[in-house]
Amino acid sequence: MIDAYTAVTGRGVIHHLEQLATPLKGARVVHVNSTREGGGVAEILRKLIPLKQAFGLDCRWEVITGEAPFYQCTKSFHNALQGVAQSISAPLLEAYEQTNAKNAEGLRKTLEEADFVFIHDPQPAPLLALCPKRKGKWIWRCHIDASHPYRRVWKYLKKWVVPYDASIFSLPEYAQALPHPQYVIAPSIDPLSEKNCELPADEVRAVGEELNLDPELPVVLQVSRYDRFKDPLGVIEAYKLARKLTPLQLVLAGGGASDDPEGEAVLNEVRRAAADDPDVHVLLLPADAHRTINALQRLSAIVLQKSLREGFGLTVAEGMWKGKPVIGGDTGGIRLQVINHYTGFLVRSPEGAALRMRYLLHRRDMLEDMGQRARRFVRENYLITRHLREYLTLMVGLLYGSQERIEVGI
Repeated sequence: MIDAYTAVTGRGVIHHLEQLATPLKGARVVHVNSTREGGGVAEILRKLIPLKQAFGLDCRWEVITGEAPFYQCTKSFHNALQGVAQSISAPLLEAYEQTNAKNAEGLRKTLEEADFVFIHDPQPAPLLALCPKRKGKWIWRCHIDASHPYRRVWKYLKKWVVPYDASIFSLPEYAQALPHPQYVIAPSIDPLSEKNCELPADEVRAVGEELNLDPELPVVLQVSRYDRFKDPLGVIEAYKLARKLTPLQLVLAGGGASDDPEGEAVLNEVRRAAADDPDVHVLLLPADAHRTINALQRLSAIVLQKSLREGFGLTVAEGMWKGKPVIGGDTGGIRLQVINHYTGFLVRSPEGAALRMRYLLHRRDMLEDMGQRARRFVRENYLITRHLREYLTLMVGLLYGSQERIEVGI
């Protein structure tokens, strides 16, 4: 497994990881989130955990589950952290706390015996308070744009987060005032996964034929959950504006996440907005359609991620890895990846997105050059090996505390 990454990143990167992993050999590490399928967190954990295991850590992934009121509550948390005022009823908060208490019964022994526990996002945040005999370091990992949270909800969540030993955010501006060390670690993509590996040309072509894409029209693609913050309706509006002057077709490809109760309603809104336009393809893909998404990104001329708020936006890095320029919303983690006029364009409106689509489709040399710069940028900054390096560095730092000198592997 490690040798396969060496072919992509070079031996020096892997040697650095081996050095960092040496003092952590055998450490018991547990990651906890609320879904095993759907969404960027699950995708990251699916690849990050086997890679930690390959470097000698005893790493496992646990998932908490709940009923509809729990997910309704945590979706409100998600929206509130992104700045939307939310009124969350006492019964929903009670369902949230009771669900965590129920999950803690089955997880307590594992969590209390672990050397490191990573709790992802608000859903399992109360677990620390429910494990009074914990022996290891607990880290709260927030994947959400929490730069301007709705204060009433953040005040409630903060009481669960304060006791952690550390917290991780994707960007410096997402961090909140907390009485423990805070780290900035951007997410990543796995270049060897089915979603990002190289594909045969005939497989890519077959996906286009299966989905009835017109081979004569350039494809503009957005891959994301059907979520209002991803602005799929704005994407359709941008497409309608662009096609007045430029022939093209739009693909909206997404799936659901088990912890998102709003997805079906948004999907229905998107289907109504697309109406009967044969050049708008609204796809609801299963959670394991990784090669299909890979092929769609390779078929596309341009990748969109026109989010209104975005924690990071893994689909941006995925599209760039395929050598595609990305037109993205000027928000959150998209700004880290889309270097305006260099790896793509940042936009704030459907009109802006339409303008940039037309610009690139009429300047194919610019489109190709920008796409190649985008791929190089991802190779240097957003592959999973960089992500693992920063996780290992954090764990070594927490393990050795304020020691002036830390010996790692040679």
